[in-house]
Amino acid sequence: MFENLTDRLSDAFRKLTGRGVLTESDIKQAMRQVRRALLEADVNFMVAKQFVSDVSTKAMGEKVLKSLAPGKQVIKIVNDEIVELLGTDRSPLQLSGKPPLVYLLVGLQGSGKTTTAARLAWWLSEKKGKRSLLAACDLQRPAAIDQLEKLAEDANAGFYGRRDTKNPVAVLKGAVKEARLKSYDIVIADTAGRLHVDDDLMSELENVSKAADASETLLVLDGLSGQDAVNVAVEFHKRIGFTGSVITKMDGDSRGGAALSFRAVTGKPIKFLGTGEGVDGIEPMDPQRLAGRILGMGDVVGLVEKAQTTYDVKEAQKLEKKLVSNSFTLEDFARELKRIRKMGSLTDLLGMLPKNMRPSGVEIDESQFIRTSAIIGSMTVRERLHPEIINGSRRKRIAMGSGTKVNDVNRLLREFRSMKKMMKRMKSGKGIGVPGLFR
Repeated sequence: MFENLTDRLSDAFRKLTGRGVLTESDIKQAMRQVRRALLEADVNFMVAKQFVSDVSTKAMGEKVLKSLAPGKQVIKIVNDEIVELLGTDRSPLQLSGKPPLVYLLVGLQGSGKTTTAARLAWWLSEKKGKRSLLAACDLQRPAAIDQLEKLAEDANAGFYGRRDTKNPVAVLKGAVKEARLKSYDIVIADTAGRLHVDDDLMSELENVSKAADASETLLVLDGLSGQDAVNVAVEFHKRIGFTGSVITKMDGDSRGGAALSFRAVTGKPIKFLGTGEGVDGIEPMDPQRLAGRILGMGDVVGLVEKAQTTYDVKEAQKLEKKLVSNSFTLEDFARELKRIRKMGSLTDLLGMLPKNMRPSGVEIDESQFIRTSAIIGSMTVRERLHPEIINGSRRKRIAMGSGTKVNDVNRLLREFRSMKKMMKRMKSGKGIGVPGLFR
């Protein structure tokens, strides 16, 4: 997330922080680099221009130029302006009112509305203790109803759909009635994706919006589409109106133009960011923490929060005992890999560390996780507990069962043996790394 922008901004600030005295010329040169970095990140041109102008005005002040650490002062100004650009504070969902509240999800086809509906239901249940009913109001896309029903099950949410009608208003009204009867707190309506230039479909959405009387109308945007997403947002706001947005696929976007442009152009907040693939791949957008990640300062609080969602005290104590006694098995190894993967992609997790704490020159191969899990999954329970019994024929069987090569199986066993030796030497779980994990 924002890797390219972070690197470019770091380059721009490196010269500033290395000097005890700054001139107006130094700041102008740095601001030219900042402006170029923002445009390359696909930030809206007018937003980038205004941002640089505001930063320059404040950075040129006598208080900054004559301070003991002018470079750091400039970076603080940039940080504060990014926070301002993103919205200063979190913008929470509307949760008060007579249930069931209705949340309406709108946006282009392929932006991630159906997945976002399930993620919101999961988040509302886990973080707010709210019961959600997912309403399948997308009657345009084949299998959309089936997909939402499956995701509702994954998110432990209710589901309402009708296959006997093409009228999304009728589906929504039926869902609200069902939610009222079964005491659901919130109805999350997944609507059909549509182009903002398709007048018939936009008119249909207007009718759904009027019938919904929604507490929240959330525009779901694909973060990969950059400032094009913001152009879409402007048109949707003219026709439908919305209370905020959810920007998806943020872990696949190293630029971040949509997130940085959205509020300045629409005046509406970004409420959530979508990452990863599972129903838990959603997080409230926190401007201050996100600004820290953009500037390479990391988001350690966010990293701790992710770890806490998969952390179990009793399991951790058991693991510590196994590490100390050197009885750690491939079964335990597979369980820990699964726990780490549940936290999100390794690239995203490393991005939450301050830039100076990230391992340099490390190439992260996300597929290594998948291969390792597949190899261990193809072993018998006895083989996972006693890997020393895995001979040549067993290795061939494991490789065939996991869709990998015998060399991959050999490497995993070799690395596991090395790790066990290291554990034996250290007699402690502190500071132990997994060889080959970031291959």
